[in-house]
Amino acid sequence: MTATLLEHINITVRDVDRSTRFLLAALPDWRVRGGGRMDWFGTPIRWQHVGGDTFYLALQGGGEGEVMDWKSHRLGPKHVGLVVPSVDAVVARLAEAGYPLDHWGGETPGRRSVYVVDPDSVQFEFVEYSSTDLAVRNAYAAA
Repeated sequence: MTATLLEHINITVRDVDRSTRFLLAALPDWRVRGGGRMDWFGTPIRWQHVGGDTFYLALQGGGEGEVMDWKSHRLGPKHVGLVVPSVDAVVARLAEAGYPLDHWGGETPGRRSVYVVDPDSVQFEFVEYSSTDLAVRNAYAAA
């Protein structure tokens, strides 16, 4: 049996609207699927789902403290990877919206990527595949 499709990931952020603006600048075909308010263990928070019909990022507001530096050895996610048709187009849209890129990722014959840190210090990797051949796309030795 094949593993299932990743449907969503929940990310705690300081400002749901600010994170939504970042995501929609990078990915204009995404939309706000829904949202609301709830009590999160005694603290009122706002939440919002941003994505498409079959996937989304669950943004949970009210975040406190600092996000782990992606260069550290601490436990936890380092970045969220998203496949896009063109990393150049994402970089251009984000630059126009005032979001600079953090760094370019590796480039192989089958893929290239760029990393951008959102205003809440969550790092996103935008990946563009240039081949439909899975062996070429997943050629890690060439990275």
